[in-house]
Amino acid sequence: MSLEYLNQNRAPILEALEKMKATRLVPFDVPGHKRGRGNKELVEFLGQDCLDVDVNSMKMLDNLCHPTSVIRDAEKLAAEAFGAENSFFMVGGTTSAVQAMVLSTVKPGEKIILPRNVHRSAINALILCGATPVYINPQVDNRLGISLGMKVDEVIDAMKKNPEAKAVLVNNPTYYGICSDIEKITQAAHEHGMKMLADEAHGTQFYFSKKLPKSAMSVGADMAAVSMHKSGGSLTQSSLLLIGKNMNVGYVHQIINLTQSTSGSYLLMSSLDISRRNLALNGEKIFDGVIDLVEYARDEINSLGGWYAYGKELADGNAVFDFDTTKLSIFTRAVGLAGIEVYDILRDEYDIQMEFGDIANTLAYVSIGDRKKDIERLVSALADIKRNYRKDPSKLLKTEYIDPIVDASPKEAFYSNKKSLPIDETVGKTAAEFLMCYPPGIPILAPGERVTKEILDYIHYAKKKGCQITGPEDMSIKRLQVMDA
Repeated sequence: MSLEYLNQNRAPILEALEKMKATRLVPFDVPGHKRGRGNKELVEFLGQDCLDVDVNSMKMLDNLCHPTSVIRDAEKLAAEAFGAENSFFMVGGTTSAVQAMVLSTVKPGEKIILPRNVHRSAINALILCGATPVYINPQVDNRLGISLGMKVDEVIDAMKKNPEAKAVLVNNPTYYGICSDIEKITQAAHEHGMKMLADEAHGTQFYFSKKLPKSAMSVGADMAAVSMHKSGGSLTQSSLLLIGKNMNVGYVHQIINLTQSTSGSYLLMSSLDISRRNLALNGEKIFDGVIDLVEYARDEINSLGGWYAYGKELADGNAVFDFDTTKLSIFTRAVGLAGIEVYDILRDEYDIQMEFGDIANTLAYVSIGDRKKDIERLVSALADIKRNYRKDPSKLLKTEYIDPIVDASPKEAFYSNKKSLPIDETVGKTAAEFLMCYPPGIPILAPGERVTKEILDYIHYAKKKGCQITGPEDMSIKRLQVMDA
């Protein structure tokens, strides 16, 4: 990659926007607010500086669908910073990046090997392209009630049983910080002639610290979807798709353009450009600070008793090959509270917004913008909650992950003839729509999977505890679409 006139101190999109502002253009193009003049209330809320750069593609600003100048340069710099051969700026979030990975590597009827605890975006991609999933059910930590990573031998076994599979997808890391052995899985995938894809929605930091698990690009993966907005500091919905050496980049770009907006937001793209520069120049120092902050938080929380902020001690070299120590995942069930209950109490009573809560854990997402005093406020709140809200944990549900029974492919089920039934009458039927707690967006049921009493019990329990259930056509979650056999 030649970067003759570029270096990591540059921010090409930002520079082009600043140059555009200096020209004092008269805008006879979209967007219709015309630098905010047509929507004063929006200016008052977002600020004039923001509206001045909410612009459309023009020659001096390049075009996201066919970048030949400043966007191309910004993407080259991002690829260099992340150790990739190429990169693409994504303005549809990491959802669009994951879907681009899947759609670029498998076609209708072809197989892809992936863990069942993937984000819904991966299964959505299978609905769109008609590929068949070969699920590897993750191991489960029965105490914490969380799904773990994929064992290397189970992945290799799946490859041997499905030699025609075209790709393997791995979470690196999971929402909770669990990492599989991505290096060995990548080697095995390539030995079996398969592409290696990584969902690194929660792994931006891996590229900028030697103290953290290995990144997908560093071990030779073919593609990785990276949520810069989650831990890298860019604006919500901005993401990167990283490309390795052995991909047809032109074809991947065509796939991206099937679904990505032709009106790419320069607010999102400039935030990616600025954040990439910040991480390239300061990332190691930034994330070393985050690691230290979370280690401090873990020690303080664990000293309270009852709560368990888990970390690298979970690593066993197999299903938990490694652990992302920037993740502040907290086991709550020993205090007699579901994670979602702690999530709600922290927000409603202490003005602390956590990332999510499930039935046994809550997650504080700590990244480049957090401060020690914020951690201390969280620790103090947890001490209060333990004292004021503690209950008998014996009646709490223990199981988090339930192995699915797959009756049909996601595409077959989603586009099948369906019927809507009261949810309690669907046992034994095949789901034709998603049902999940969000966040994190990992399906409890995906199209093509059989409804069981265990799954319904889990749904009712999660709903009772306050989890946000999403997916079904019926927003009240009283009915479910199933295949009409």
